[in-house]
Amino acid sequence: MPDTTNPGSTIAAGDQATILAQALPYIRKFHGKTMVIKYGGNAMTDPALQKAFAEDVVLLKLVGINPVVVHGGGPQIESALKRLGMQGQFIQGMRVTDAPTMEVVEWVLGGEVQQDIVGLINQAGGKAVGLTGRDGGMIRAQKLKMLDNTDPSIEHDIGQVGDIVSVDPSVVKALQDDAFIPVISPIGFGEHNESYNINADVVAAKLATVLQAEKLMMLTNISGVLDKAGQLLTDLTAKRIDELFADGTISGGMLPKIAGALDAAKRGVNSVHIIDGRVPHVLLLEILTDQAFGTMIRSH
Repeated sequence: MPDTTNPGSTIAAGDQATILAQALPYIRKFHGKTMVIKYGGNAMTDPALQKAFAEDVVLLKLVGINPVVVHGGGPQIESALKRLGMQGQFIQGMRVTDAPTMEVVEWVLGGEVQQDIVGLINQAGGKAVGLTGRDGGMIRAQKLKMLDNTDPSIEHDIGQVGDIVSVDPSVVKALQDDAFIPVISPIGFGEHNESYNINADVVAAKLATVLQAEKLMMLTNISGVLDKAGQLLTDLTAKRIDELFADGTISGGMLPKIAGALDAAKRGVNSVHIIDGRVPHVLLLEILTDQAFGTMIRSH
């Protein structure tokens, strides 16, 4: 009878050894390298997946890889606004972030969500530190200009939604060198010390570029980028992505994700992976095994 209290016991010892041996060349290859991980979707809300994610991040750190976590929190912001009786307003799919909404965004992202992730990683044996883009002057931002989809001469005011001006990664590098795991909330600051809510995919992509990360990993609620027939596209080049933008295959919420991923790939991040956060331990499977999960994006 297998020992059901030990989940690894259902895998034969020989298979376990093969799996571990397969990880060795990847551990050697990526030792000392930085991996930026955008954490969102089901992986963030399902307790079993949260635990698996935290364990993966800690294991990567222990084998000498430097994970940097950037998180979103749209659903958590939505439920906090509902609890407070505040009605969310959207223009062209973007949340209008007035001053009272921005206050809620800051305490949900920089407080509740961030500290949950920090706690999970610490509980799994890591040393996580929570940061927002304000810490160490990391993310300078300006007001995002949103042009109307049908008439570009019209500009919509969506409040304190930000566009990144510059990223100073020195606080992240200092923490990495000290064996800490940075957990970053996507909040920037403007020239008058005002706060900005920034798309977490955009922050992850920009941070990966500035840190010259080996990989940018984006966890999503789908298996990767799908074609119009619903088939997974495992390997995408810049040229192919432009075609998918043009014919509408990539649209909606995937647009900023893919645009940011492509920009990172063009600016020196070795590979960008859009992976299914619903798969337990998907980070380890993607980074430390031969098995490819999701969509890989390359500049050419």
